[in-house]
Amino acid sequence: MTLQTATEMRELPEADVQAFAQSLRGQLIRRGDPDYDEARKVYNAMIDKHPLMIARCVDVADVIESVNFAREHGLLLAVRSGGHNGAGLGVCDDGLVIDLSEMNSVRVDPEALTARVEAGATLGDVDHATHAFGLATPSGTVSLTGIGGITLGGGLGHLTRRFGLAIDNLLEADVVLADGRFVTANAQQNSDLFWALRGGGGNFGVVTSFLFRLHPVSTVYAGPMLWDADKAGDVLRWFRDFLPPQPDDLSGFFAFLKVPPAEPFPEELHNKTMCGVIWTYTGPMEQADATFAPIRAQFGPPALDWVGPMPLPVLQQLFDALYPPGLQWYWKADFFNDIPDEAIPTEIEYGTKLPTFLSGSHIYAISGAANRIPKDTTAWSYRDAKWVQVIVGVSPDPADKDRITKWAREYWEALHPYSAGGSYINFMMEEGAERIRATYRDNYDRLAAIKAKYDPANLFRVNQNIPPR
Repeated sequence: MTLQTATEMRELPEADVQAFAQSLRGQLIRRGDPDYDEARKVYNAMIDKHPLMIARCVDVADVIESVNFAREHGLLLAVRSGGHNGAGLGVCDDGLVIDLSEMNSVRVDPEALTARVEAGATLGDVDHATHAFGLATPSGTVSLTGIGGITLGGGLGHLTRRFGLAIDNLLEADVVLADGRFVTANAQQNSDLFWALRGGGGNFGVVTSFLFRLHPVSTVYAGPMLWDADKAGDVLRWFRDFLPPQPDDLSGFFAFLKVPPAEPFPEELHNKTMCGVIWTYTGPMEQADATFAPIRAQFGPPALDWVGPMPLPVLQQLFDALYPPGLQWYWKADFFNDIPDEAIPTEIEYGTKLPTFLSGSHIYAISGAANRIPKDTTAWSYRDAKWVQVIVGVSPDPADKDRITKWAREYWEALHPYSAGGSYINFMMEEGAERIRATYRDNYDRLAAIKAKYDPANLFRVNQNIPPR
């Protein structure tokens, strides 16, 4: 059946819908059901879409039934893991949402140093399971993030310099394809699909589980270190030059932020715009103080220094309370090969004029282990970039939508001429085909060919879409 657009949608035969519902072990939620409005919500409250139905899958059989139903009835299909995607790509209008959130088990094999993770798990679920064994897999900075979306887009996080991206630690994935087949993709089986899944987003099927490599990480020396905003230029120039040549054990991201007006932050810093670095050190704890002594001395004592030993899951949860589901979000991002001196006045101009206290700008380091992998080893093309910057306008108030969007766009437009050209797809809104092509660069045509092999009708297109060719 030809895939329909939202404007071409017709009422589905009730008998077909009832048969579909009865084929599922999980719940089928339809418009008008009491829990419909709650079920269609995603993390970003700026996204307000109304699917025809939501299939809360509890196993692979449910996913297969859902994919087949969408294909056979020409339905627009969205796939939701944690619902954390900024562009709201885990939901759609007038179609079917495959909700994987009930498929959230994590099984750790401490001898093989692996974890089998179902695609509905969050980073918090993974951290909880792996930390019990003193192990971790690198991914993310907020524990509420779904493992499915962040992994398929690359998986940047606190441990990237030390262990690479999430996709660099992905050993295999189980996938339901557009024709309903269930396959495993790894280096030996369906290796072209495995290549594409590592950075190519949700274009190729519904991943139902991931097998990750684990590393011995339990306690890290980490946390925020803040300085007054009038030092932002000096701090950013120093950070830009200081971090890339450091051992992989040391990482951090630079941020412009407003200090939350609440404990445990010192009252004199409440609502103050500041710059800072959120550090992560995975080396020997007995060397941590010596590692950070010159950092602490660089500009005199920081205005706030909460860097110290903590369990890795605590680091992953530091920002959870500040950013619960249901806020308004607008994202813009770019890769950078360098942060030139000419760009720093622009950073200061916009970064010190945050439109709301939850808005901010983060510059993440992708030097280290992630840079030492050739750019054609996975679909993630920007292995040569040193930084990725995300600009986020955030507010609990829908009335701020235009203000936070305008600030983020103008900030990005002023910086984009200094960028490497493309973006990290997990930090993108819906920005169009040329932006997606710029993100994948030389890998784009190969991805389009793999898309044509595994999803020739483009069933999986509610994503940063790569049309088949």
